[in-house]
Amino acid sequence: MDNTMLIQVTNQKAIGLLHELEELHLIRVLKKNIAPIKTKLSDKYKGVFSKEDAKSFDEHTQTMRKEWNNT
Repeated sequence: MDNTMLIQVTNQKAIGLLHELEELHLIRVLKKNIAPIKTKLSDKYKGVFSKEDAKSFDEHTQTMRKEWNNT
């Protein structure tokens, strides 16, 4: 059986439990302290909007900013 799961430990007590499970040969810890991959927003949303939609969104954003600054 080869089921691999990625988990995030939210409580330090869980690390002890994981080590105990590993000692009982119920699980195997493959990697420790893996940093999440940070993706730039520009890369994440590249190509999501058409040029027309992006231009419309930009114009709308500029209008909202002007309205916000006028209040």
